[in-house]
Amino acid sequence: MDESLLAALDTAGIVSRRRFLARNAMGVGSVALAWLLREERLLATPPDMPRGPRSFDLRPKPPALVPRAKAMISLFMHGGPSHMDLLDPKPELTKRSGQDYAGEVTFSFVDRASKKLFGSPWQFKRHGQCGTPVSELLPHFAGIVDDVTVIRSMHTDINGHEPSIWFMNTGRAQPGRPALGSWLTYGLGSESQSLPAYVVLTDPGGHPVDGVRNWSNGFMPPLFQGTVVRSAEPRILNLDPPPHLKGALQEQNLAFLARLNRDHLARHPGEADLEARIASYELAARMQTAAKEALDLAGESEATKKLYGIDDPVTREYGTRCLIARRLVERGVRFVQLFVNGQIWDNHENIKTNLSDCCRKTDRPSAALVKDLKARGLLDTTIVHWGGEIGRLPVTENHGAAEKAGRDHNGQGFSSWVAGGGFKGGMTYGETDEFGHKAVIDPVSPNDYHATLMHLFGLDHAALTYHQNGQGQRLTDGKPCRVVKEILRHA
Repeated sequence: MDESLLAALDTAGIVSRRRFLARNAMGVGSVALAWLLREERLLATPPDMPRGPRSFDLRPKPPALVPRAKAMISLFMHGGPSHMDLLDPKPELTKRSGQDYAGEVTFSFVDRASKKLFGSPWQFKRHGQCGTPVSELLPHFAGIVDDVTVIRSMHTDINGHEPSIWFMNTGRAQPGRPALGSWLTYGLGSESQSLPAYVVLTDPGGHPVDGVRNWSNGFMPPLFQGTVVRSAEPRILNLDPPPHLKGALQEQNLAFLARLNRDHLARHPGEADLEARIASYELAARMQTAAKEALDLAGESEATKKLYGIDDPVTREYGTRCLIARRLVERGVRFVQLFVNGQIWDNHENIKTNLSDCCRKTDRPSAALVKDLKARGLLDTTIVHWGGEIGRLPVTENHGAAEKAGRDHNGQGFSSWVAGGGFKGGMTYGETDEFGHKAVIDPVSPNDYHATLMHLFGLDHAALTYHQNGQGQRLTDGKPCRVVKEILRHA
């Protein structure tokens, strides 16, 4: 449509923003468009908002402290990896396997419960200069132990998946709060103005348990929600405009739409949510070129693809996502999170087979990510996290035959690992008891973990605040917590 004609129609009040958007979507991103079309629900400015201008764009924001990390990749392992079979060897558990456990146990599935101790079927060996013991199920992780810290004393004190996921991912064991990625992008913005600040890479097998709430913006503006990059092509839907709208015509339409939006904002000053929607729509237009380039692996060497296991059908899909994650942070994306489908680590039965399958899918790509970041000089400023929301119990959940045995949920103690971005390499931190049941030495809560991450990004977890319903909301929720400085370099 001709610019002068649109201007005349606009002046006459004939062309509304809603009609223009409905007829000229231009394929610049269905999510951003949806935010704009919902504007009537979001016109009221909450009374608790601080007076004065508030910035809800994604421009880089200087942190209050000196940062060590600029980006983070979270390899979230839904379901609860079995720590005593992977990262936390327990000789006493192996020695007393088959005996009754004298401690108190909270079972999630009482009808299948047993108090018979279940020693790990797999061998552990020490690796690297640090000598960190690693299960034979993780041969590729064994090659990067000098670059990581294994935290053996994580705990949520909750056995259920969803509450523990919320706790690990949002700072509180209740739903409806912003995810970690939302908090980081709220506090720091993005180094790239052509890519989303917060990207989610989903599994082709489906969403993780609890679905889209894993990357929700909660009570924050939708600008801080995770942007999903699909597991199959096209990885971002509606990224290309229709052929008849490409080029100069699209540029004219976008310019006119920008004017409509700015005029509307001028009539509703102080509408932070409207500002956020405008910014997200403009980002969608810029993504048309930048996202295509970032998601295209054609320029990667065969050696790099082999490193990630893209040459192997077992590791190809997860390896591809790990490589995309590296390309995204390389281009200024602040936070990338990879999920697995459902909760594949929830090994209530057949753990000998199922746990092995999980490791074969994820071990090689996860280790490759750390190696690749290090080789490119990115590991010093990029945090890599690997871990789930709970661990497993030291007793068997026996379904009859011994080979069908599994382990029930355990939120009292489990393991994760972190690398890069200011974390020490080549160490283990914290301990569970002699059976791997409970964190007993240097326990680390989700709030401790979040406070430590914030510190590495140059943010004070007690000061980073979002005002909602008359209250100052924080990622760590005002809970007693600490920065775990023992696992930081030059802390």
